[in-house]
Amino acid sequence: MKKFKLLILILPFFLILVNCNSAKKTAMEAKPVENPVSYKTDIAPMMTVSCTPCHFPPQGRKEPLDNYEHVKSNIKEVIKLVKLPVTDPDFMPFKSKKPALTSEQIATLEKWQQQGMPE
Repeated sequence: MKKFKLLILILPFFLILVNCNSAKKTAMEAKPVENPVSYKTDIAPMMTVSCTPCHFPPQGRKEPLDNYEHVKSNIKEVIKLVKLPVTDPDFMPFKSKKPALTSEQIATLEKWQQQGMPE
């Protein structure tokens, strides 16, 4: 009988403790992404500066990167090519056309990809 009374006394504290932890977890999971990256404000301007005219039709004859869908479907390849050594023949942007992307710009591309590529 003493064990039963003790259990009745301890049970409410246990329930409170469990609910506190799950509330903290839910709050942490629902935390919004800090500094979200968007195509319109962050990626499109970068593409325009670094990828024209080669990847912007009608003058560009390379894989188009002139709109959201094109960049979204090619983001893995874009990141791969901008991270290559400048001496690599596949490095982009082509060295005689435009300056290389900065490490901050590359990080922005990667962050955009990680965030699900919001428009």
